[in-house]
Parts: sequence; C-alpha cells; structure tokens
Amino acid sequence: MNGPCGKMYGAPVDLSFKQINSMAEALTEEHRQGLRPLGRNEEQRFCTRSLRLNNNKIKDLTGFSDAITILLSEPFQLAWVDLSYNLMAHIDPVLTELPELRVLYLHGNKISKLSEVDKLVVLPFLHTLTLHGNAIENEKGYRGYVIKMLPHLKSIDFCAVTKEETVMAKIWHKTTARSKATRNSQQ
Repeated sequence: MNGPCGKMYGAPVDLSFKQINSMAEALTEEHRQGLRPLGRNEEQRFCTRSLRLNNNKIKDLTGFSDAITILLSEPFQLAWVDLSYNLMAHIDPVLTELPELRVLYLHGNKISKLSEVDKLVVLPFLHTLTLHGNAIENEKGYRGYVIKMLPHLKSIDFCAVTKEETVMAKIWHKTTARSKATRNSQQ
C-alpha cells in the first residue's frame, strides 16, 4: 500500500489502559508513544493498520466507524484490533465491516454466547482470534465450534489450530446438525 503514508505496517495507535468508556472518549485521549514513531498523513491521521483499545471500560463499539475514520489514514485497511480486557458482552457487527481484519483480540470481555462468533464468518482474512477469559469458553464444544465457523483461523486463544482440530470440528458440526434435525423431526 503506497500513498501519502507509504507502507502502513508500523506501530499501532495505542489507546490501551486509558479508562476509556466509549469510542467518543477514545477520540479525546492522547495515544501512547511507543518506541517507533507513528507516521501521519496530511490530514494528521495515523498511518497504521493496527489499533489497541485493550484494558479499558468499553461496553460497545458505538461510533467505532467514525472514530477510525478520524484516527486512521486508511480506516478500512485496519488489520489488527485489540479490544481485550473491556466490558463487551457482544461481538459488535461493526467489526465485520473491516474487510482486511486479520487479528482480533477479544479475550477478557463478557461474551457469553457461542452464536456471537457467527458474526465473524464474513471476514475472509481473519486468521487470529482470542476469546478466552469470556464466559463463552465454558460452553461445551467451544473451540470446535469456533474452528468450524471460522475454518480459516490459524490461531485461537494464542494456540495454533491443528489440521486434526479442523477435521474434528467438521465431524462434530455434522453430528450436531444431524442430531438437531432428528430431534426437530420427532417433535
């Protein structure tokens, strides 16, 4: 990706540990200065594909699209988002509007339903996902379900997805679907 920012694989915009409650609040905070300086374009938007919002108090992502449009030079090139250790109970659909999203950290939140993972099936490049530390990980078949729904994942909860797990997830899903169909036809 070349443009006013050149290659955009630099440091993330780091808004972690800021006690942020909302995306509007995120826009008022100064980002953390890392070892590598963050480039900016002519409009003073950050030249990066990464955003850290971890260890805050965010419950939902209302205003997320507006915030990334203000913060980032290429908002829909966002590839890495860290929302770990917040207060989110749902996977916000706004994340599915990021066609280049590859890494999504959601561990340490309040997500409790496996069906929340279904929202992420539209992200073709998502290869790394974390959900541990959410109630969802206590659901029976959690890891297999995630692998079945997102077969292109290479890593879940910082552990590599094996070929065996991918095969087993497909088998598990077929068996579960058959038993549900049988139960429904008997009712």
